[in-house]
Amino acid sequence: MFGDLFEEDFSFISNNHYGKGKKSKPKDSEPPAPRDFTNLSGIKNQGGTCYLNSLLQTLLFTPEFREALFSLGPEELGTLDDVGKPDAKVRIIPLQLQRLFAQLLLLDQQAASTTDLTESFGWNSNEEMRQHDVQELNRILFSALETSLVGTSGHDLINRLYHGTVVNQIVCKECKNISERQEDFLDLTVAVKGVAGLEEALWNMYVEEEYFENENLYRCGACDKLVEASKSAKLHKLPPFLTISLLRFNFDFEKCERYKETSCYTFPIQINLRPFCEQTEMDDSEYMYELFSVIIHKGGCYGGHYHVYIRDVDELGNWQLQEDEDRLIEDQPSRDSENTKEAENPLAMLKGILSEEECKQIPVDQLGQKFLEKIKVSWNKKYRKQYGALRKYLQNHPQIFQFSPDENKVGLKEKYKLPFKSDFQGQAFQSPPQENGIQWNSEKAPTRLRESSAGCHWFDLNDSKVQPIKEEDIEKQFQGKESAYMLFYRKSQLKRPPEARGNPRYRIPEHLLNEMNAANIELQKKRAECDSANNSIDLHLHLSTCYKFHNGALHPSLSWKESVLDLIVDRRKTLGDLRQSIFQMMKSWEGDMVLSSAKSLPAGLHIYQILDGDELTLDCFGLADGADIFVWNGKEVGGVKVMAGPDHEPVLLNILRLVEYNEGGKGQHFTESQHVFPCSTKLSDLHRALAPAGGIILKNDSGHKEAKNWEVLLEEHMKETIKTIGLTDGCSVLILDSHDQSLVNISSGNLTAFTYDISWLQVKNFCGTDDEEKHVKITATIETVMSDIKIKAIHELQLEEELASESCLRPVSRNGKLLSPVPEDYTVKEAELKMGSLLGLCRGKAPTATQLFLYFIIERDHYTSPEMEIVVEETASVKECLNLMLEKSGLSGDSWHLRRMDWCFEAGEALSQENATLKELNVCRGDTLVITEGKLPPKGFLKIPIWWLKSSSQMKHEEKAQDQVNGLTCKMDALQVSPAGDSPEYIQADMDLCYAGITEIASESSLEDLKMQALTLPQCPEHVIPLPTFLRAWTVESRRPGRLLRHNKQQLSEYKLGARVEICIEPLQKEENLGPHELLLRVQMGIPGERDYYDSVDLVWNISKECTTWALRQRVASHYCLPVDKIEIAKYFPEKYEWLPISSWTQQISKRKRKKKQESLQSAPYHLKDGDIIGVKNLLLDDSKDFSTVRDDFGKQKQRQLALEKKKSRQAERSQDHVLSEEKLNIKHRKPEVALSINVGVFR
Repeated sequence: MFGDLFEEDFSFISNNHYGKGKKSKPKDSEPPAPRDFTNLSGIKNQGGTCYLNSLLQTLLFTPEFREALFSLGPEELGTLDDVGKPDAKVRIIPLQLQRLFAQLLLLDQQAASTTDLTESFGWNSNEEMRQHDVQELNRILFSALETSLVGTSGHDLINRLYHGTVVNQIVCKECKNISERQEDFLDLTVAVKGVAGLEEALWNMYVEEEYFENENLYRCGACDKLVEASKSAKLHKLPPFLTISLLRFNFDFEKCERYKETSCYTFPIQINLRPFCEQTEMDDSEYMYELFSVIIHKGGCYGGHYHVYIRDVDELGNWQLQEDEDRLIEDQPSRDSENTKEAENPLAMLKGILSEEECKQIPVDQLGQKFLEKIKVSWNKKYRKQYGALRKYLQNHPQIFQFSPDENKVGLKEKYKLPFKSDFQGQAFQSPPQENGIQWNSEKAPTRLRESSAGCHWFDLNDSKVQPIKEEDIEKQFQGKESAYMLFYRKSQLKRPPEARGNPRYRIPEHLLNEMNAANIELQKKRAECDSANNSIDLHLHLSTCYKFHNGALHPSLSWKESVLDLIVDRRKTLGDLRQSIFQMMKSWEGDMVLSSAKSLPAGLHIYQILDGDELTLDCFGLADGADIFVWNGKEVGGVKVMAGPDHEPVLLNILRLVEYNEGGKGQHFTESQHVFPCSTKLSDLHRALAPAGGIILKNDSGHKEAKNWEVLLEEHMKETIKTIGLTDGCSVLILDSHDQSLVNISSGNLTAFTYDISWLQVKNFCGTDDEEKHVKITATIETVMSDIKIKAIHELQLEEELASESCLRPVSRNGKLLSPVPEDYTVKEAELKMGSLLGLCRGKAPTATQLFLYFIIERDHYTSPEMEIVVEETASVKECLNLMLEKSGLSGDSWHLRRMDWCFEAGEALSQENATLKELNVCRGDTLVITEGKLPPKGFLKIPIWWLKSSSQMKHEEKAQDQVNGLTCKMDALQVSPAGDSPEYIQADMDLCYAGITEIASESSLEDLKMQALTLPQCPEHVIPLPTFLRAWTVESRRPGRLLRHNKQQLSEYKLGARVEICIEPLQKEENLGPHELLLRVQMGIPGERDYYDSVDLVWNISKECTTWALRQRVASHYCLPVDKIEIAKYFPEKYEWLPISSWTQQISKRKRKKKQESLQSAPYHLKDGDIIGVKNLLLDDSKDFSTVRDDFGKQKQRQLALEKKKSRQAERSQDHVLSEEKLNIKHRKPEVALSINVGVFR
């Protein structure tokens, strides 16, 4: 649909509001392409107007509509020139529609523009980019035309052609009274869903009867009572043109979305409507209709693309398919010897065809058709295998054939044209061609292959594209994503006059003929100008008198402007014409004039091929726009002999040489100079000219100056030339003297280090001598070994040589911290050192490649020791590493374990596998480990923090404890914000968590064992708990009770608690052992007249039979000894501070719904689970159904404040993050549907 979105509008008819004859494009714009071989014009898509294009083409190929529109003259419609005049009634829409139809019929362009027409509709660019429904457009356009034609002879145009009536009847079964009502229609809308085709849909609408019976009776006006009756509909009046709209788009009420019906839906080419009509006594011809247009929709219900299949009733187009070529080949007669001889030479054949043409150029497709007509066989069958495609063959003979700028047309060059006679030479546009009356030039007249099948040819008009199709192709549009959407039938009785056949000018008003004639002349002129401009080239003439030969190339002796002359010529001119033009430009020229192609290179101007052959065109030499031509005598320039040709092309090389190291700089430098050599220079000569005795040459043709990109030119390369070795302009050559060759590995032929890699490192003495503050700079490359750097540093610092075996190098960070020592067998690159980095020379041996240097600290009782260092083998186990660290820190005992340091510089993950090696646990050099007090639980054991849970009723007479920072007594408020700054989380106000301690227990232990072990912790309840069954265990989630743990005998491993689980124990007043189908709820009764509740009580509910609303209401009512219908209950969602009423809806339901099992409260939206709070309202005392409390209002207010703060912070982040905002803007949302409208003036 958006195929022509960015296509330029080159229509040479006015594209301003209502003006005429003005061009909307600048003069140098490309003219529109001419029509293709079908001789029909498409319509440009303005971005989303494919639906409009399809309907306009259908109206154009409805000859009766087109001619009725053309019959309205300026005296009735007005003229577009009078639009701006006051009191002028100009009917703009029909005028613009007339002009568009005239352009589609007469203007020689591939596609017409609808810009003027849509502007007359009052549409803006947004409307043109928005897709609408073509069925809706059909009704709105007809309505706009009817309004525009009020008071003219065409006021009944739409009614006369498209208006029909349907009669609806209701027949009383008792008194036989008939109640009738007529309805008008311009199009029939038929169902698609559940229907096999059009005829079945019409049968359901106009043959089948609907009966009123049983409970659905009809009130008869005659009987004045409810009676049985039958209802039916029939077609009362048939229009000349029947438009049928298919209901492809439906709405799914279950999914609440639109969808497209893509099932198979057949429709006939011819249809007899007699069975569906009220009057059936007329002749069959009165009911016969023929299909002539099918508008097709491709896509879904929210967008897609429209195109149209149309039958060419008046035979205005040229219909030709490949099958016709094959049929002609099979039936071709035997050809005489002369034709056979001529056909053997395709070049002569094509020249003969083009010589007979009146126009300079014809479309390539039309040339192929004329070739077929002449020799009775197509180019593809005869010559494609030998010469290739026709277009390619023409392009391979540029000296004979000349293409148009868009390469759609071809003609002969001037020198190959033959004189011919034509009856149409100089004929005006108004005079039609002899045979078929089409207004094109003679080459535009299509050859009609099947005269017997008049008006049966179909075309696919898809916006700008038009192509012929077969009638059988219509069947492909019966179903699928691309399927028929609107059908247009015409009465079979409607016959076209013979003079309309093949005559697009039939019944077109004279003023439109004149306008199109002028537009076609302007088009031809524009194409000729464009053709001339496309064949014009700008040549740069370099005169030898203004040049000198220096350093292997030509250089201007004067300024560039004075040395170069610009000449614009036609590439179809000959070399002799160019030479003559240059002679005329030059004031004086002595001797021979030789023209050579030249090219500007980095080294200067170089001469290549001498242009020879004055009879050849410039195009034959391949001269393009901006080509350089050197004008000289062919031998010398300024007395110096010049070697021309590609073998003597000068090459500019960058020559690099190393210089001595400069301590004040950032490394070693090089000098760079440029030299020019002919590409045929041998490398031995290059070596002799540049490198000293014993020196070597390295080349780099990659552009990247790393060491790996340099290649040594060895002795066997010396016989090659600069060109064969691959050196081109800009390549670098490095010259190394004999003392620099340590940087080169001759055996591999590569450079080990390049100048950018050669730099220095700083070394500072940390060995505790007097020279501690002394710095030295050590020269190194990325391949230098660290042991060599250490020895050089000891030598530069004048330290004892024995220190080499007892010291190491350690990088120094920016804050002065000594980092992990570097293994001595590492290179600078492997050590990941940057050039210029600071290293510290420290006592102690450097770790080997199999050793790890680690930092460690000791953490106990919230005390952290200073950082210490240690070197261990990477194969050492965690236990061995811990013992070495304890030994170095002076600690003893086995109540310690190791942890990693996390990104917050705190103790993180524990190294629990004591027998695993450091390498297996991915402990790396320079990592920091934390020695933490306390033993890790053995394998198979859980370390679980225990909390005691008390309800407010148990704490009524206890003193309120203060909140402790260490969490020993955490009073849980109604609203609490997590330490991490998360959103507020509700914690029950009538619950209190008291920290008891940590217990270690085997995962195979039972829940009963855990409860018994919890009783041994120091912070246990003061009152006596006789048995574990008097305890209830919960997991702690978000600092409140979470999952209830049942079955005291079940193992802890079966609960899948996880490594970081916390358990809270709730003491009970009586023994409890909940079963798997028992749900524990906390119910609380509302205080009458207050927004508060009494203390909650535990309610055990057996849900083995059902977990429905009615069952829960019964259980709660029986608990409080209240009638079921006198209570209201609701579940509390603490995270939202909301109460969700559990409905008491008992309205009568249907049998189908009664059979359906009622949904469980454990599913959405309640998700009832253990520990949920159920609020209860006693309607006998409190008629308020508001379950919320003051605490809920406070919590919601806090949530809104936090949400507002988060929103503000997110907006601030979005304003700073431009990339994120752009990504969000690029998300394509579905555009809202907008009603289609056409603005029409008032003409009543």
